[in-house]
Amino acid sequence: MDITNLLLIIGYNNSLKTNYMNDFGYGVTNNADNADVTKDNNGNAVDLSKSNGLSSPDDNDSTTDLDKNKEHKKIHLLNIIGEIEGHDCLSSNTKTTKYEHVIPTIAEVEDNDEIDGLLVILNTVGGDVECGLAIAEMIASMSKPTVSLVLGGSHSIGVPLAVSTDYSFIVPTGTMVIHPVRMNGLFIGVPQTYDYFMRIQKRINQFVVNHCGITEHRFITLMTETEVLTKDVGSILVGKETVDKKIINEVGGLKEAMNKLKSMIDDKKI
Repeated sequence: MDITNLLLIIGYNNSLKTNYMNDFGYGVTNNADNADVTKDNNGNAVDLSKSNGLSSPDDNDSTTDLDKNKEHKKIHLLNIIGEIEGHDCLSSNTKTTKYEHVIPTIAEVEDNDEIDGLLVILNTVGGDVECGLAIAEMIASMSKPTVSLVLGGSHSIGVPLAVSTDYSFIVPTGTMVIHPVRMNGLFIGVPQTYDYFMRIQKRINQFVVNHCGITEHRFITLMTETEVLTKDVGSILVGKETVDKKIINEVGGLKEAMNKLKSMIDDKKI
């Protein structure tokens, strides 16, 4: 094949690629001076370089500031949903909370003098232990008032996240699954592996015990229950049960969580 035929093939393939992208709204315009301009599904040019108040794909879009209240308090909302993504990327079909986005956000909230407090909304199945604990430790170490609200569920590593705030709420239908730590993939069946699992579990236990009213013995009992879950070891607690077990402070919804956080902000300012 000579160079002329090769160039013709390359040009034809690029033409097909351009037509395909234009048909589905991904075509890049011919404006060489603005590489950030693309076309939407209607063929209209969209300038991605201009700030429009929306998060870019690389930003964490699960946070927002609540500052329209009559008390003039600025509260930052942190939404932890789906699965806590760890050091490996999960499937694109999985709803995730990315710790590399959440941790800088928490640091910014702590550093921003205009933000008065943090409200954490939880509806998570759990996920990566290391990254979930990292987020929980960041929240627990904040100097500003923090309140969590469990909606739907806060399972597995979501338990430390729920108790990491200064005060916690759960809706009446909210659930929490408490079970031992587990690992995906290949592992070696030797005593050292068992010891490693025990060390990880103890870190989780200690964090939970240090940030709520449950005792370690009671927490381990719930974690190793064998007559509740059909395909797992552990316990599932619903609404008020989490309060009775002294894991969550109070049953309540958004109104109660917001009022409590505003009250804590007022107390801190006195």
